[in-house]
Amino acid sequence: MVATEAEGPATDRDGIPHYRMFIGGEWVDSDAHYDVIDPATEELVATAAKGGIAHADAAVAVAKRSFEGGAWRATPPLERAAVIDRVVAELTSRMDEFSEIGSRECGFPQRLSQAICVGFPLLHMQHYADLTRRYAWERPGPVAGQVLSAGLVRREPLGVCVGIVPWNFPLLLAVWKAIPALAAGNSVVVKVDEKTPIAGLGLAQMLRDAGVPDGVFNVVTGDGETVGAHLVAHPDVRKVSFTGSTAVGREVMRNAADTIKQVTLELGGKGPNIVLDDADLDVAVDGAAYAFLLHAGQACESGTRLLLPSSLHDEFVGRLVERLKTLRIGNPLDPATDIGPVMGPAQHRRILDYIRRGRQEGATLVHGGTVPAGPGFAKGYWVEPTVFTDVRNDMCIAREEIFGPVLSVLRYDSVDEAVKLANDTEYGLSAGVWSQDIPRAMEVAGRLQAGSVWINDWHNISAGLPFGGFKQSGNGRELGPDALDEFTEQKAVTVDLSGRVDRRAYGLVLGTPPTA
Repeated sequence: MVATEAEGPATDRDGIPHYRMFIGGEWVDSDAHYDVIDPATEELVATAAKGGIAHADAAVAVAKRSFEGGAWRATPPLERAAVIDRVVAELTSRMDEFSEIGSRECGFPQRLSQAICVGFPLLHMQHYADLTRRYAWERPGPVAGQVLSAGLVRREPLGVCVGIVPWNFPLLLAVWKAIPALAAGNSVVVKVDEKTPIAGLGLAQMLRDAGVPDGVFNVVTGDGETVGAHLVAHPDVRKVSFTGSTAVGREVMRNAADTIKQVTLELGGKGPNIVLDDADLDVAVDGAAYAFLLHAGQACESGTRLLLPSSLHDEFVGRLVERLKTLRIGNPLDPATDIGPVMGPAQHRRILDYIRRGRQEGATLVHGGTVPAGPGFAKGYWVEPTVFTDVRNDMCIAREEIFGPVLSVLRYDSVDEAVKLANDTEYGLSAGVWSQDIPRAMEVAGRLQAGSVWINDWHNISAGLPFGGFKQSGNGRELGPDALDEFTEQKAVTVDLSGRVDRRAYGLVLGTPPTA
């Protein structure tokens, strides 16, 4: 490991920005590096240090020392909230910079990047700052029943917390993991994804400048199967928060089991989007498109199974296809672009393979299904918005998470059948219902097995509401008041109020005290 004293995460290497890890308050380089590639052009955007197990160990060690030193966890919650406020102010002033990072690093179209890569992190950090100010860090407990005593319940930080962040929403999900953990007084190690490390390293700089002590917040890079797995299994780590696939989530649980770590998992999804026969189609058609096309479908909570009543099926599909024809696919930096690229060659191959499998299984391709035509798509990783009809719920495109702009349309003839189809999945992250009859929609929502159910909308994730999955979509919750619950332990403190030995329960074991 080589520590350097430059002010920020990036240096210049052969005319290309080079990003280093942040460990113990220092920018740390390594001999190996990753290439950060623009998914729209395949151009080299930057390089980043490639972390290894030694870097992970170093980050955990300094995080543990900082926690045991106690300076940050002893900082009053109001002061910790003020630090978050300063980060909010700094990110606000750098909105254009981080929006461009989202477009170049992840392929977000510009206006979406402004909202998702900057706007959402700002809203959610401000929520955490406000929550930190009003959270019940201590509350009185009931008077104990055996003897005269009083109780106090405290929420205390866990220790070293690890956040493992995927490539699809790198800054937003780093904020979800790091900021509530810091607000609760923990020390934190974030492992950013090797494909999208820039925004997370920028967060480290902002937290340092805002006053987080050295060692309290650290960012490492590295492969998930080595560095990520090592962090999860590390005996000095008390909490792991992971966002990613269900398959990797199972490995995280296994690796964390030996040391009984607390684990929060936000995993895959196959969101059922139920349109009832009284839906407002002007809203629902656009809503269905938005549900499966946000970030080119690369969102766990996407609405990728559209359930239509037979009475509306043909009209709805026809209107949806016509709407998709109006969308502009192309350069993420162009403000007119609606749909950007998918995240790289492996993701590109995976999505196109699912499209081939859908056709082989007998689904009908009614729109898209290939790479857009034209010179602007000769490089980059492009997939047209794709719609299949005649989909059965046992087809792979209806059961497996594709993580791309692919929609499976299923027919139903009764609401009971729609609910059964919606719940017939290993996932349970998101669901939606479209109806002009809100009580009716609420009744259907109550029958759906999902952590978030949107009525007449999709992707409406509120910082004040818990977010997480049922079934194999994960466990634990992020956002809402649960965000701080997940990064604290409850401690019950009981104080005797009697002041006398004969008023306590000792006699149950010790008998009558001897007389003097």
